[in-house]
Amino acid sequence: MNTLIAITALGVLTLLFEILNFRKAIVPITIIGLLAVLRFTYIEYNTPATYYNNMIVVSKFSAVFSALFIVLTAFLIALAHDFYENHQTKISDFIAIKIFMLAGAVAMVSFGNLAMFFLGIEILSISLYILAASDRLNIKSNEAGMKYFLMGSFASGIILFGICFIYGAMGSFDVAEITEWSRSAELPIWFPIGISLVTIGMFFKIAAVPFHFWAPDVYEGAPTLSTATMSTLVKVVAMATLYKLLTAMNADLSDAYINIIIVISIASMTVGNVMALRQNNVKRMLAYSGISHAGFMLMTLLNISNSASNLLYYTSAYALSGIAAFAVILYVCKNKNNEDITNFNGLGKNNPLMAAVLTASLLSMAGIPIFAGFFAKMFLFTQTIEAGYLIVVIAAVINSIISVGYYFKLILAMYNKEPNEETTKTPFVYSAVAVIAIVLNIVLGLYPSAVLDLLGC
Repeated sequence: MNTLIAITALGVLTLLFEILNFRKAIVPITIIGLLAVLRFTYIEYNTPATYYNNMIVVSKFSAVFSALFIVLTAFLIALAHDFYENHQTKISDFIAIKIFMLAGAVAMVSFGNLAMFFLGIEILSISLYILAASDRLNIKSNEAGMKYFLMGSFASGIILFGICFIYGAMGSFDVAEITEWSRSAELPIWFPIGISLVTIGMFFKIAAVPFHFWAPDVYEGAPTLSTATMSTLVKVVAMATLYKLLTAMNADLSDAYINIIIVISIASMTVGNVMALRQNNVKRMLAYSGISHAGFMLMTLLNISNSASNLLYYTSAYALSGIAAFAVILYVCKNKNNEDITNFNGLGKNNPLMAAVLTASLLSMAGIPIFAGFFAKMFLFTQTIEAGYLIVVIAAVINSIISVGYYFKLILAMYNKEPNEETTKTPFVYSAVAVIAIVLNIVLGLYPSAVLDLLGC
């Protein structure tokens, strides 16, 4: 609870800095504030508790994922300084929106009541609608914001409809009461229907097939930093929330439900990777890559009783490599009208450091040793095989091989093509975030137990 209060206070403080004309101090002080908030998260990790009649439930799961969200937000805010350098009067607004979005994310993994769960989703979603359309003079950004708003509103409506069914079946929004009553021999039919509707709404948030159609257009049209937020932080938040929702309410995953998860997981991996092969725009490519990774993350639901550690490890590896990749994309495509692969031609000659970071992040996403992405997939595959779902692992391995094709298309452009133009000086913030993120990814690959032991392997 202290984490949530501190994050909200930090967002308000960010807005006050604009009034006091402390614009240059907004980014560094916000990052320092977020790192200080990690202290509260550490305390909550060691002392689980409930607040306000179970509205907020602090557990090791919520504390660890909240810490991950805070770290990812710190990276995204660090990138914001140079990204919004031409809009200094608006930087406090953009930073505050990201901080309040983080508050919504923490609420989503700390809920003990379905009302708090929905409130967290809406705080997160409204912030994203604004960020997607924040480049108001760009028609693509306007289109992305409107498309995301309309599709997101439908998804929120479906989630709310599902919550109503759950309330109708159980007579309560309190998750602890729902969990206790769900152990009864006979449950009303409305309960599994409600669970299914909420799951469908969350599938939209993680862009799983067939609820993925918004992602490529929104990722391409939104400002690149907003795309980075959606691709990393938001996807991780949605997946962690879906996992907690199904475990917290003791949802009995029937064979039919499991079969649907299997189909959606395989479809997400396959559609995402096959469509990514055809893309020449890097942001659209990473959008389809994110869809395929959503399929991998859904594999954790096939062994939901003891896969929290693998979910944490996979999301950490994916998000860190995504942050590193987008830091390079922000640098390469700055002041350009598109994010085509041709912009990356010869980057290995012009800027070897940034090219190496992007190569490493792509190799991690593809699942190549020594990066954390390889071990994340290995642990996930091992657990899925032990659960008896070999067909899913076979599909996942095949899709991992397919993904190498489009990742290497970008890598080859950086090292085998001649540069289009002279390189510009790399902003320190971009290179620092890129290097720190990929180094953390490698460290996780070398010491996976550092993350897996947080929730019990």
